[in-house]
Amino acid sequence: MPMTLSEKIIAKKAGKARVAPGDFVTVKPDVMMGNDITASMTIRILEEHGIDSFPEPDKMFLVMSHFVPAKDIPSARMAKVCRDFARKHNLKHYFETGQGGIEHALLPDEGYVVAGDLVLGADSHSCTYGGVHTFATGIGSTDLAAAWATGELWLRVPETVKVVFHGVPENPWVSGKDLVLFLISQIGDDGALYQALEYQGEAIEHLSVEGRLTMANMAIEAGAKSAIFPCDQKLLAYEEGRARRPIDPVEADQGASYARIYEWDATRIEPQVAYPHLPSNTRPVSQAMQEKIKIDTVFIGSCTNARIEDLRIAARILQGKHLAPWTRGVAIPATHNIYLQALSEGLIEIFSRAGFTVTEGTCGPCLGGYMGVVGEGERMLSTSNRNFIGRTGDPKGETYLCSPAVAAASALTGYITDPREVIDDKEAMSQFA
Repeated sequence: MPMTLSEKIIAKKAGKARVAPGDFVTVKPDVMMGNDITASMTIRILEEHGIDSFPEPDKMFLVMSHFVPAKDIPSARMAKVCRDFARKHNLKHYFETGQGGIEHALLPDEGYVVAGDLVLGADSHSCTYGGVHTFATGIGSTDLAAAWATGELWLRVPETVKVVFHGVPENPWVSGKDLVLFLISQIGDDGALYQALEYQGEAIEHLSVEGRLTMANMAIEAGAKSAIFPCDQKLLAYEEGRARRPIDPVEADQGASYARIYEWDATRIEPQVAYPHLPSNTRPVSQAMQEKIKIDTVFIGSCTNARIEDLRIAARILQGKHLAPWTRGVAIPATHNIYLQALSEGLIEIFSRAGFTVTEGTCGPCLGGYMGVVGEGERMLSTSNRNFIGRTGDPKGETYLCSPAVAAASALTGYITDPREVIDDKEAMSQFA
């Protein structure tokens, strides 16, 4: 029976010749990851059951990312639980604050997750790793405890939904973020519930790997279990010199069965903006321009859009300019090494001189943690992935979602703004090459 990309990886990791949607299988993952919030609960579960040895310690990843550096006493306690566990078991893949960063940028960027992997992460945005041709999905803290304790976990094989973007966007400021926001607006927040998205088409072939990671990151915002991209020359070039293990890509079979197929023309898609309070409430930036939506703060960061390419795009727009009066800005490069790279390229100085507060390697206001949450009646424009009520601060505040280009342009005007209003297209850094 022909199989899709996701089915092929699951079959391989389950030791089976083939799998089909609806099958229950036990898989041996390549990476099992938790963060300071989720892993602290996992560790408590393991301790309660007296589990003190692990069959696959080199596949266990523990990344301090959400509430670090500790913002208060409870967050310090959570981090300490993880830190003590990592020290006790001498975990090889423990990433401390100031040394690692946000897991969903850190692991692919530094080659810990590679093409062909099966990744289980105790965080809903673990689907991000599908951007580098993996089957990756989020699990709960109890599931992570089971995976760490046994080196395997059961899952139900999802149906696959094929998503095809024909053509290449004509607007140079369009990015992977805009394609995925457009997708979610078309199929809804539960439009791919417990299904695997498989991306294809000319736009996908031309999209940077960083852009693919952004699109995979927001699969969960459409209810999907995972998202996956084909392994091509762009990904092979990305993995070269980065992958810490041999890659093992697969190809979808001719005649593979898909639950649905969506096809769109990407050429005319413009930058997108998700209005409160759902990612699916997305409209073209041109409509937001007409409505002249004033913003109070801009956040450029999160596991969705804080990679070096994102920072370069935003800095290109901000260079030599300054935030609009009464507009605040926070920029958080996703990892320590991305921060260092941005520092060496002069991007940190550009953000700082533009009036942004800059720090490194933490989720920050994305989940309402700290470092820039909104107050009552305030509006945030964010490059993150969710804008639910109360997600980024006060429940009476509002959050709009967009790309780094729209965020940077809007920071300069104080209103949601098309980048073409503040910078010439000739200076654009397109994600589509």
